[in-house]
Amino acid sequence: MSRYSAASRFDHAAPAGSAVLLLQLGTPDEPTPAALRRYLREFLSDPRVVEIPRALWLPILHGVVLRTRPARSARKYAQVWTDEGSPLLVHTRRQATLLRGALGARGHDLEVAFAMRYGQPSIASVLRELRERGVTRLLALPLYPQYSGSTTATAFDAIASEFARWRNQPEWRSVRSFHDDPGYLDALAAQVRRSWERNGRSERLVMSFHGVPRRTLELGDPYHCECRATGRKLAARLGLRDGEWIVTFQSRFGRAEWLQPYTEPTLRELAQAGVKSVDVICPGFVSDCLETLEEIALEAKQAFVAAGGASFNYVECLNESPAFVDALAGLAERHLAGWPTGRLTAEQAGARERALAERKERARALGAGD
Repeated sequence: MSRYSAASRFDHAAPAGSAVLLLQLGTPDEPTPAALRRYLREFLSDPRVVEIPRALWLPILHGVVLRTRPARSARKYAQVWTDEGSPLLVHTRRQATLLRGALGARGHDLEVAFAMRYGQPSIASVLRELRERGVTRLLALPLYPQYSGSTTATAFDAIASEFARWRNQPEWRSVRSFHDDPGYLDALAAQVRRSWERNGRSERLVMSFHGVPRRTLELGDPYHCECRATGRKLAARLGLRDGEWIVTFQSRFGRAEWLQPYTEPTLRELAQAGVKSVDVICPGFVSDCLETLEEIALEAKQAFVAAGGASFNYVECLNESPAFVDALAGLAERHLAGWPTGRLTAEQAGARERALAERKERARALGAGD
């Protein structure tokens, strides 16, 4: 058996095929302790996610975390699970479908697929499927607006790891981040304004981003700075003054200090200080998921109201909003520049087929076979 894999069938004279691969963090297969245990084992075993020496962390992970956390997490997932499955999976699948249509409307004829860094569909399995469909050029587009080593980098690691096993590697590019992309920011601003039109404008806009350990900032990770930049630019688009908005960080894990200010304590402090109404948006999440629907829309709301707040309005993630799909299409189009992705006319298609036939005939004449 060869050390390196290849497509089951291939034609080296075939025209290059291009694809966009959307990348998301991942989700369990179902809201059960067993499924959460599998998912958390893969997720929390990633050294980019938990930067603790393996000899110290793995006994804690397998001896404590995976014995206690899956059941608790499963109960939380059950509160947000849909008939179609995990909200994150549902939205990501729809985004991929809509992005392909949006790129098609711009004249691009190419594959658009999605994969999960942890769980299914895995990055490795989707890459192999694209290879079978003749894809030789790949644009990897992580759905993380702000770059972090624990999200963006580990997705790129997984792609590189899979390609390291291939005999014939594709050409590939990546979108590092889009925290300051005008289309993304416009889509966020439109989402907030739509919420204001429906529910009225609150006294404060809280922008809650996923947290990471503070140590990562001190070691050079740009995530904190990119979150702050997104917050400033979104506030400017909405015409908000200082004091009318705040950036916070949610989803802490463990005892170490994480990026501050923390979301839930900040909401309690606002309520205790007399702020009666807040709008909360999660700009770092492009799809509603456990961290937005359960942690923010349910738990954080309860904390704010219990501390004296009166009105808590959760602003939905971008999900399948037309403005966000258009922003993704523009982002992909810019990074695809120079690759042939347009539809061929009948004349062009015929000329290409004739050229391929001629190349094959020459190869046979030289004894190379088909």
